[in-house]
Amino acid sequence: MVSLGQTAGLIGTWSPVMFWVKVGVLSLSFVCLSLAWANPQWGARKQVSVQESSDVFIVLDISQSMLCRDVSPSRLELSRIFTQKLTQSLEGERVGVIFFAGNAFMGVPLSTDYAFVLQSLQSADPDLLTEQGTAITSALELAQKSFDYESGGGRGIVLITDGENHDEEAVEMAKKLYDEGITIIPVGAGKPEGGPIPLGDWEGGQYKRDENGEIVITRLNEDLLRKIALAGGGNAFNIQQGDRAVEAVTRSLNTLEKRAVQVRSFDELESWYQWFLLPAILLLSLEVILSNWEKTAN
Repeated sequence: MVSLGQTAGLIGTWSPVMFWVKVGVLSLSFVCLSLAWANPQWGARKQVSVQESSDVFIVLDISQSMLCRDVSPSRLELSRIFTQKLTQSLEGERVGVIFFAGNAFMGVPLSTDYAFVLQSLQSADPDLLTEQGTAITSALELAQKSFDYESGGGRGIVLITDGENHDEEAVEMAKKLYDEGITIIPVGAGKPEGGPIPLGDWEGGQYKRDENGEIVITRLNEDLLRKIALAGGGNAFNIQQGDRAVEAVTRSLNTLEKRAVQVRSFDELESWYQWFLLPAILLLSLEVILSNWEKTAN
């Protein structure tokens, strides 16, 4: 048992002032630790990312003939799969998308936003254009006008089409672009023996017919694509070659001249956690010193 004298001695060693000082020091240290853990940020700093790249347009035929199922599941669907794999393999390059049928329009300008490019390719459909046909020349002209010539660097066009229309002007345009330093790589969609063009999504056998009521047969124009490849400095491929064609096209595009390109610019907030962590450490050290000093004093 503790005697009255011992109790008085114990009470005499306790200091209310020192107790509240230590409580205050510990409380402040915990507040500072909490703020440091929260990692407060302010004072934005501009961050710029630069990489070596070239410019590539994926020019995709979305005419009704691309709905033909002479390749499975269809020319257009297989082209979507091909272009999506190609886009992923071209990461690091600036990639754009042009759609065409009877005329051409810009789907995605040259960009490193690959998610946007992939989303645009997934939405490719003949309903995006009212004028039907296979206007390869118009698509190549649009790509020509859309390249950034001031910055230099290599430029390439991946042309994916069945080449159904005998557009001989496309060969002359391909030669013109190649003379300007633009490489054209045609990729055929379909088979030479061809097949009918289904109407809508119905699987009941309704197909497009001509004015005489005969079913229209669409065929891959391999000869035209070979001529475009020869004039445009590239090699012709077919989407049926799958990953092999993707790899071959990627290798060809990787030979294009590279240049330094700013691919993204963003604001990065500066962290200030250290301005709270240091006081927290000092306050905890002070609490230890006060406790030792109190013991020594007693």
